[in-house]
Formats: sequence, structure tokens, C-alpha cells
Amino acid sequence: MSGKRVYLYDSTLRDGAQTQGVDFSPADKVAIARELDSLGIDYVEAGWPGANPTDDAFFADAPHLTHATLTAFGMTRRTGRSASNDPGLQALLVPAARAVTLVGKSWDFQVEVALGIGLDENVRMIAESVAYVAGKKPEAIFDAEHFFDGYRANPAYALSCAKAAYDAGARWIVLCDTNGGALPDEIESIVREVAAVVPGERLGIHCHNDSDNAVANSLAAVRAGARQIQGTLNGLGERCGNANLISILPNLILKMGYETGVSPAGLTRLTHVSRLLDERLNRAPDRHAPYVGDSAFAHKGGLHVSAVEKDPRCYEHVRPESVGNRRHIVVSDQAGRSNILARFRDIGLEIDPQDPKVMALIDEVKQREADGYAYDGAEASFELLARRMVHTVPDYFKLLGFRVIDERRWDVGTDLLTLSEAIIKAEVKGQTIMTVAEGNGPVSALDAALRKTLIPAYPQLEDVRLVDYKVRILNPQAATDALTRVMIESADGEGARWSTVGVSTNVIDASYAALHDSITYKLLRDGA
Repeated sequence: MSGKRVYLYDSTLRDGAQTQGVDFSPADKVAIARELDSLGIDYVEAGWPGANPTDDAFFADAPHLTHATLTAFGMTRRTGRSASNDPGLQALLVPAARAVTLVGKSWDFQVEVALGIGLDENVRMIAESVAYVAGKKPEAIFDAEHFFDGYRANPAYALSCAKAAYDAGARWIVLCDTNGGALPDEIESIVREVAAVVPGERLGIHCHNDSDNAVANSLAAVRAGARQIQGTLNGLGERCGNANLISILPNLILKMGYETGVSPAGLTRLTHVSRLLDERLNRAPDRHAPYVGDSAFAHKGGLHVSAVEKDPRCYEHVRPESVGNRRHIVVSDQAGRSNILARFRDIGLEIDPQDPKVMALIDEVKQREADGYAYDGAEASFELLARRMVHTVPDYFKLLGFRVIDERRWDVGTDLLTLSEAIIKAEVKGQTIMTVAEGNGPVSALDAALRKTLIPAYPQLEDVRLVDYKVRILNPQAATDALTRVMIESADGEGARWSTVGVSTNVIDASYAALHDSITYKLLRDGA
């Protein structure tokens, strides 16, 4: 085994499932396990057999993995039982799992307080459980829970727990910063001392993020000799989360020069895998996430963009393509000529850099942002603004007027109803059409009426839906006369997403402006 080879152990499906608000279905677990396998992760910890119906269903019909070792998780035998006579331990030996990870205490305080047993009995539980599993499965792994807290309090005892698992045949002895309170220099020092007793090629690290150091602590452990890192996608996990494998991977490979099961080609799928997890959880990706976030390689200031245009290394620590991301030139009131020209290239708009329209667009953007618009979060609206200035956006429809009515009344019995109704009058392909539609709120009704008007002429709007709607009051001191900015995110059946913006003193008017841009962008992109 090369000294530069680091093994990656993913615990998203078990530790990550303990995140508040996260609830994986068996189908979610199967899909994520396959993604981890194709990425090149070495171990996929899929759950705790016998602990809940979801994990039981997964292991009963587990997917075939071509690279990763499917791993079951559980605890050492209970006190007063032998390993062969402990139902909980027996449940871990599911046929689908090629490895079993056993968690056990390594902090004398936890042994005496949480378990209420003698210190020697805990060591015997570790040794006997690991030996039993090692005799039944290709690999037994031991997670030394609270190891760093235990090492601070009683180094000899913490080491005796790790040594017992090693001597019993554990493939990996994983040192856990379970409370997440250790710092990198402390992790590195302790792991180095442990590596003098248990060889580094048998040591792993498992860090929680309660001090915001989980990634740094994991990398420090590798520097000290550990050769397995446990973590989760996007840092999922209990409390503040676990070490984020999405950040650990490029740091290990691109910065530290270590080898993993993830190839350079696999690393280019990192952004995809991160966002796939968020899609499964039905939550918006963190745009500021290192390496994979939308803002990770975003450049807003004109000075920065000018330098990046000459050489991206001026403001980028790695190539965005190496992790499957892309450079993003943001257009805002801080934009300069370089921002605008870069965005033109992104949207495929050819224009002479010396064309007066370029400076006119810069001035227009700055004026609009002064009026409340924000184009750094509404790329579709910016593209439409740019294309309109060079006259390449068709008039797909012309609004002749609209009316929105809200009604609040008592229904039959004692049910209080609030209904919204929108009436649209528009000219579409030479025909004047009037349409009425109801919705769950005035914006929903307006959207429904617009699409009801347009779908007969533009059937590609059938699968468009609003996925996010944000309202911000720009001058709250103005009270009811406040200027309102509406940001709308739309999506279609092909998975494309785009954002648009509208500004007005009237929230319905601002919403219509954003809706108009959203529909126009979809039609333009589809070549209507």
C-alpha cells in the first residue's frame, strides 16, 4: 500500500441521516450509494441493521456496488452477553455488507457514566466483538468513540481500547472526535502518538464539526499518519455536522497530493454529487459552499474580473472545471467592461468590445441596481436586458392589462377562505385573449392566468413551475410606500433553473415583471 493512499469512508446514509430535517427513504439510500460508488468512495456506510425499518429495507435489497465496500454500522456486544449471543451484534452480519463497523467507548468517563460498567469489561467488549466480526466478515472496523476526549483525560486507557481492537483483527481503528471540540494541532499531535502504537495504515479519523474544524482536523490526522477519513456529503450530521467529504476530497487530491479511489475524472463530478444530494433532500444548495457552490468561483468586482480575464489564477485557487464547477462572472453595480464582456461570452452573445452598447449596458445595469434591481442573483433577467439592448429578444406576447382580486370570506360552516383570482388581457400572435385563473395567493393566480393565456400558443410552457419566490423591502422606512424587489426562481421538466427579478412600489407589479422575464427567458432559450 502506497503511503500516499488515503481511503475514504462515507457515512452520509447513517451519520448524515441524523441531521435535523433529513429523512432518507430506501430509494434515496440506493441512489446515493450508487453515486458514491461511481465517484470512487472506498466505503459506504449504509445504516444500522435492526435499528429501523428503512435500514432493514435497504440491506434486504441493497444495490450492487462495483468499487465501494458496503458497510453496516452497529455497536459492540452488550455487557453480560457473549458476542455470539448478542442479538444486536448478530443483526449486523447482513449478507449485503462486506464490512461491519463497531462503535465502542474509549473515554473512561463515558464508560463509567454512560455505560455504568468497569473499564476492563469495556476493553473485553471491544476485543471480543471485533474478533467475532473479523471471523465472519472480510473486514471489521472499530470506531473509538470520544477518543480525543478520552486521550486528554486518560491516555493509557484510550490507547488500550484502540490496541484491543487492533490486536483483535480490526482492519481500521478509527479515532473519533465525537464532541467536535478538538483543534487541528491537538488532533495531529495525538494521532502521531497513537501511530507509534497502532500503525498509521490502520488508523482512521472521524470528526464532527462543532468547532468548525472537522475538515481541518481530518487533514491534520492524515498529515500525522492516518490513512482513512470518515465524513459525509455536504457535511451532513448531527448537531453541526460531520467532516465534509466534498471539501476534503479536492484538498487531499489537488492541494496535498494524496491518492484516493477518486480519479481526476471522478473529481469533476464532485459538484454534481453535492447538488444531487441537495435535490434528494429537496433543499437549495449552499451557493457559498467551497469548491462546489455557485459563488465558489464567482467574480463580482470589476478589478477582480479584469485580472481573471488575463489569468484566472489571479483570483482562483484551483480550476473550477477540476471539481465540476464553472467560473461565474457576476453583473452588478460593481461591474466593469470585463464583467459585461465575460457574461456576453457565457450567454453566446457576440458583440464588438468597442461597441458603444457595451458601455450603455454597463450604465444601464448600474442605474437599475441603484433603483433596486439585483442582477447577481437574476441571471436570466440580465441576459434578457443585454439581448434587448442589441435587439435580439422577440415580443412573444403583449400585456394589455391585468387585474388581481383577493377575497376573504366564510365558507359553508366555519371555514375561513382566502381566494385569489387574476384576469389577464394579452395579445398573443395577433389575437387578443382574456383569461381568468385562481391561485393560492395573488402571484400564484397571476402566474396561472399568464400560462393559461400563453400555453395554447407556446406549449413548452406547460412544464414550467415556480420553485422559489422571495420578496424584499428595499426601503422599509417608507412603510406602505416601500420599494419592493421580487426574485423568482423557475424550473422546467428538463431540470433547468433560472432566476428573474422585478422591482416596483407594488408587489404585484414587481411580481409580474419577474414572471414576464421568466416566461420570456424560457421561450427564448427554447427557440420559440
